[in-house]
Amino acid sequence: MSNTVVSLEGLLDSRRVWKGRSASGETTCCPVQPTGHAQLDSALPLGGWPANALSEILIPATGSGELNLLWPTLARLTAAGERVVLVSPPLVPYPQAWLAAGVNLQGITLVSAQGKEALWAAEQCLRSGSCAAVVCWVGQADERALRRLQVAAETGQALGFALRGSQAAINPSPAALRIAITLSPARWTVLKCRGGLPSARSVAWSSCG
Repeated sequence: MSNTVVSLEGLLDSRRVWKGRSASGETTCCPVQPTGHAQLDSALPLGGWPANALSEILIPATGSGELNLLWPTLARLTAAGERVVLVSPPLVPYPQAWLAAGVNLQGITLVSAQGKEALWAAEQCLRSGSCAAVVCWVGQADERALRRLQVAAETGQALGFALRGSQAAINPSPAALRIAITLSPARWTVLKCRGGLPSARSVAWSSCG
């Protein structure tokens, strides 16, 4: 497999890469991880992201607010010295925006891969036990591939995030949580969640800031 790995902080010509997390990392002991959005947490039966599991985020198009949703979590993890991996982002991340969101770029690693290689890379990172979270723009992925990511997240005790097109909502998914993002109106809708039935209401979010 020919995957290219670079540090996001390198886009700013800055310092070193990430620090590995300790064996007593937060994800090994907490049943959930807060999303950083109080209204969303209150709409989820477990009160946050299911730990050691795959969460699927369905978007109408690239740049539909997926980063607004994930940035608080990635900021919290990297501030604690944890490692976060971005697999196959469709656009080059803009470092100033990530810094403004509170993300420590020393904790971010980019993996450039396509298709099955991207899925393979995400699975290996999740399974490794050295990553607190892995965000993968998976494109086309069948249920079997997603199940492998779910199992890998459980094995490596990591948060897995699979970003896919909204049209995938009609297909079954082994993900522990599925959230659909809409723009008009700007809302997060929980389609599936571990620990109970999805909330009957969706959660409004701001596309500003």
